[in-house]
Amino acid sequence: MSERRAATILRELAIVAQGESPILAGPWLGEVGFELLYWIPFLRWFAEHYGISPERMVAVSRGGGAGAWYGDVASRTYDALSFVSPDDFKRRNQARSRVLGEQKQIVSTALDREIVSFVQRAEGQDLALLHPALMYRLYGPYWWGHQPIGWLRQYARFVRFQPSVAPASLPQGYTAVKFYFNDCFKDTPPNRVFVRRTVQDLMEQGPVISLSTGLAVDDHDPCEPDIEAMHHIQHLLTPANNLSIQSAVVAGARQFVGTYGGFAYLAPLCGVPALSYYSEPGSFSVRHLDLVRDVLQADDRADLLSIVELDAGVDH
Repeated sequence: MSERRAATILRELAIVAQGESPILAGPWLGEVGFELLYWIPFLRWFAEHYGISPERMVAVSRGGGAGAWYGDVASRTYDALSFVSPDDFKRRNQARSRVLGEQKQIVSTALDREIVSFVQRAEGQDLALLHPALMYRLYGPYWWGHQPIGWLRQYARFVRFQPSVAPASLPQGYTAVKFYFNDCFKDTPPNRVFVRRTVQDLMEQGPVISLSTGLAVDDHDPCEPDIEAMHHIQHLLTPANNLSIQSAVVAGARQFVGTYGGFAYLAPLCGVPALSYYSEPGSFSVRHLDLVRDVLQADDRADLLSIVELDAGVDH
């Protein structure tokens, strides 16, 4: 069944790849973790498998300068937030998720189509569309547990990320910190105490830079303590550059510490050790964690990723 499914999707992808017209990859409207671990590796595989040059690929993501992650597969990138305001985007993206019953872009919605229309007007031409729904369909058998990691990896290509250089104004030898509340790290008094104590302990070892953005484009609520000696980057950020700046800060850090999530993947994929925490077992699929560990193990970098479960409801 999985092989027949994949064969059907490969035929659809071949139709997207045929000809010489530019290919719009996206728009990506989902979370950072899936973008890093699945979508961009999928695009690398697609480009390699069908012989698509970066000049033909136009990547569209959802804000913050994430286009910096696509440099090896797409010569041009667009930011959805350049067409839709951050507040409007958040509201409409949440509405999209409610209608679909999940955050994944399993089908194209009105928001997807509107952003595609904006990009086509900006390009001044029609573009072939490579929508994330094709990736979700292709990878589904792995996520459902029907196929092993090796099956997915035949349709993905992983390389080390190389974001831009961190701002020169940052201190040397710093730890990048990104704690926020989500489904796997709930807003509880013990978790708040743990975050404060952890940040304070890290500050005894050296400078700490908070990656908290102050920008509301997703459902993550930051929970880092207000400690005067912490370094912040909010003055450097705009909706159009926040992910590119955060990526550069992570890549320049001696270590990353924070909530288990997308940035816990970004750090080791940049060659930076990551220590992340969760307190709600069963709140995320271990298939994602298995994949990132397999990718790092294959490059002898398994020691870069450490995930720790906290005892929910107990002072840590």
